[in-house]
Amino acid sequence: MAEFIPPATRFFNLPSPFAMRRGGSLTGARLAYETWGTLSPARDNAILIHTGLSPSAHAASREANPEPGWWEAMIGPGKAIDTRRWFVICANPLGSCKGSTGPASTNPASGETYRLDFPDLALEDIAASTGALVQALGIERLAALIGCSLGGMSSLAYLQQFPGAVGSYINISGATHALPFSIAIRSLQREAIRLDPAWDQGRYTEESYPESGMRMARKLGVVTYRSALEWDGRFGRVRLDPDRREDDPFGLEFEVESYLEGHARRFIRQYDPNCYLYLSRAMDWFDLSESAGGDAIAALATLRVPRARVLGVTTDILFPSSQQEEIAEGLRRGGSQAECLAFPSPQGHDAFLVDFARFSPAVAEFLAGA
Repeated sequence: MAEFIPPATRFFNLPSPFAMRRGGSLTGARLAYETWGTLSPARDNAILIHTGLSPSAHAASREANPEPGWWEAMIGPGKAIDTRRWFVICANPLGSCKGSTGPASTNPASGETYRLDFPDLALEDIAASTGALVQALGIERLAALIGCSLGGMSSLAYLQQFPGAVGSYINISGATHALPFSIAIRSLQREAIRLDPAWDQGRYTEESYPESGMRMARKLGVVTYRSALEWDGRFGRVRLDPDRREDDPFGLEFEVESYLEGHARRFIRQYDPNCYLYLSRAMDWFDLSESAGGDAIAALATLRVPRARVLGVTTDILFPSSQQEEIAEGLRRGGSQAECLAFPSPQGHDAFLVDFARFSPAVAEFLAGA
């Protein structure tokens, strides 16, 4: 069990006890975050970013940590999220292993790692924790809220919990709920981890670690994060050179297999398996429509945000662009000036992390009017 905390990460102590939506509470919990830019004297230029499942709060380089962040191309002076104008906050989600309290953290009640004693996690808990951070920074109203993937879902929960507290909203590849296909994929990922004997009901150690389960879970994820169009364009049916093949008659033979294997092996020791299980399940549990009798459009219409831009990708199979169109339609029903842009990017769900030629102008243009 390990946490993977970037250098110079900042920490905010959550109210204690911190009540969890599905029962239980956290004592002495904290939220990891980073900031860029300068908060204006009126405290009216703040942007909060909700991340996806695996990123840390280190979205971009800064003086205290010059390493490039996971959204380096988007955040900084002169970039789409221009830190000469905006005070940018990025928080690592509650339940993660990258600084915020989660299953890999120490339970103060026992002195031992939480593991599966961590309370059930909901995306609403992530929203509540970032809301507490924003309030502690003395910010009454965000100039803008941005959420990507899992963060697109938790940002909807934020709008629901803090009505009128956001001026402009950008939802990127998010949804009001997970579709059956997405649930099925994440279910298989969780099953791969849990069926690894080394997982041992969450009691694994560094020496006995569920590498096989994590490797398979990550491969399943990576396959769905990109589109079939990109897989074909990048790899085709190219085979490995003979000297790169394994002796196993059913071992790696194609370039795409080698890519998946390498990607998975780089990831498995950089993310805690129990945290992966908790956050994955939280995505499947989330359903904004529960507040409106199962009607997602009606639930969205209750959210109060003056203007919104919802961005998606036509090749996304995890969060299809129809789900982003639904968000924009529901927000418009509630009086928001909301629009949806669906890009024909071949990169699928991960496009917002790589297709900056499309996403940067869309974000910059929208924020220019904030």
